[in-house]
Amino acid sequence: MLHKTTFMSMVNSSSQRNPLKKRLGQHLLVDKKVLSRIVSSARLSKDDYVVEVGPGRGALTRELCLKAGHVAAVEADADMIQVLQERLGSFSNLHIIHGDILKVPLERIVPPNGADYKVVANLPYYITSPTIRLFLEADKKPSLMVLTIQKEVADSIVAAPGDMNILSIAVQLFAEPRIVSLVPPSSFVPPPRVHSAIVHLKVREKPAVDIPDEDTFFKIVRAGFSNRRKQLHNSLANGLGIVSKDTLELLEKAGLDPQRRAQSLSIEEWARLAHTFAEIGTGNVTI
Repeated sequence: MLHKTTFMSMVNSSSQRNPLKKRLGQHLLVDKKVLSRIVSSARLSKDDYVVEVGPGRGALTRELCLKAGHVAAVEADADMIQVLQERLGSFSNLHIIHGDILKVPLERIVPPNGADYKVVANLPYYITSPTIRLFLEADKKPSLMVLTIQKEVADSIVAAPGDMNILSIAVQLFAEPRIVSLVPPSSFVPPPRVHSAIVHLKVREKPAVDIPDEDTFFKIVRAGFSNRRKQLHNSLANGLGIVSKDTLELLEKAGLDPQRRAQSLSIEEWARLAHTFAEIGTGNVTI
């Protein structure tokens, strides 16, 4: 096991050969206490199949390989792939995949035959939201996600009605989120300009509320947030491309005040609105 100072010196000594790429959002997590907290939050055993996104030079990857039965590490940076192979090539339970997590087919990453898996990662900030939604909206979802992400995004994920957005709705529909702990910039090399947080997402066996289908539900949610500064009847009209009269009828039948704003709605209210939309339609708009 490497001490924090030892690992940081290794990072610094190899930085000229493998410079960190700002475009890839590379901030390497080197704090051993934080790494331990991430792994312990995932409650790993040798029966677990783990997907890691953005392993970098493998500090978290090493800990995952020691605890889990199989680790699939997806890395976009070819330079980092070489470092991972050099440092962690002795682990027979590690499968390194070179590619962009948002472009690599999930069947190349997740276990075959629909087996359970967990996602544990220090996510690059610029792909945080799409990566979370990728897994939570997949046909075969993970059973658990433990992620280090930007604190602002973590706060958004656990937000209550009044401060919600598309990401918080999507996450809370499919998972039970909680913030495990905060992570200061000093835990990374190089230190980011923002604080981070470890989030624990326990994925639900079924959505938190009954929805007509995911396409209809998110069609309505996206329309509602198409202009969050506007009242709901206006943002829905713009987002769905329908006349105001039809939007007012839709909201009335769903029992919602048309003057509310999208961020104030609960997941239950979005589900009710989606069901109403699916039942009555709105003018020329079809699902």
